[in-house]
Amino acid sequence: FSFLAQVISRDKNMLNRWDHQTLEQWTGRIFLACDVPDDHAREAAAILVRSELRGLKTHGLARVASYVERLKTDQLNARPHMEHRAFPGGIVLNTDGAMGQIAGPHAVRLGLAALERSASILVILRQCGHLGALGIHALLAAEAGAFAMLGQRTSPALAMEGFRHAAIGHNPIAFGCPMPGQPPIVFDVACSVAARGHILLAAREGKPIPEGWALDAEGNATTDAARALEGSLIPMAGHKGLGIAMMVECLTGALAATADSQGAQTSPSKRVGMQDAFLWLVKPGAFAGQESFGSYMEQWTRQYLSAGGEEGRLPGHRGNALEREGLDKGLALPPVIAQELTALGERLGEPLPSPVVSVPQ
Repeated sequence: FSFLAQVISRDKNMLNRWDHQTLEQWTGRIFLACDVPDDHAREAAAILVRSELRGLKTHGLARVASYVERLKTDQLNARPHMEHRAFPGGIVLNTDGAMGQIAGPHAVRLGLAALERSASILVILRQCGHLGALGIHALLAAEAGAFAMLGQRTSPALAMEGFRHAAIGHNPIAFGCPMPGQPPIVFDVACSVAARGHILLAAREGKPIPEGWALDAEGNATTDAARALEGSLIPMAGHKGLGIAMMVECLTGALAATADSQGAQTSPSKRVGMQDAFLWLVKPGAFAGQESFGSYMEQWTRQYLSAGGEEGRLPGHRGNALEREGLDKGLALPPVIAQELTALGERLGEPLPSPVVSVPQ
């Protein structure tokens, strides 16, 4: 018994690492088991594993089980037929209930192609699934040389003390900007103090959440993750966070409802959890010129980092460092997520591959 206790204690204190390609292939097979076409399964898997690599764990492999459930119950369309309408300066993309990890990269590709003929393009995504970490889609655009901003409306989630219930979505927003000779800047936030994904993960692990994150169903402040999931999120910076959420609402729900003069969306989607989004792409060199743009980016970021000293860091660069480390040393998964994926793999007949190494937490 003593030996067994030591083994259990040792395992709890060990962090397992997986080869990222192995995890990506396994995740793709999981989606294939849900009737997702091969190319879509591989792309969705790549987006989720890259999110995990960059430290975005609340929007990485922790989401696989919930996406599988939505695919199995037809809340997400496993085989979407996406169509778009293009016009000067804009694109309306009807995603047909696609996974966000499919619709997002598709929108980026459409926007980048349109930038070959325009200085900027606004893409409106209608009724797509959860986009996950918006910064990943912004990163894809920035790596291709474009400035990108995107946001997605969500169901009501934000409330201030004194509100009777959630009033507006926490409506995440992100931007990505290319950096000559360096990884892009990538900034990604929800309009809440903390993303709901952090609360979901805390509830899954049985941990409390910090004060100031959420209200319970009665509108009282709580540190209990489970009670927070039954209540509302607190907006970042109070009314300022609500204002940014309103901006996203205008650029997503309102434009998606009116952008198509033919009125293609005559009735709301029957699928639960489908939300609108926007993606705005800008070609930096179309304005001051590519060389001037690069020089200015180098100048202001150097000044910023100098002022910050050891604390100075550009958003997205930590994610880039984590990604390089994960590619080199393997991808670490929290034990609770590894257990969840193991159970999921057993249920779908696709066993989770063994880790390549275990290291102390």
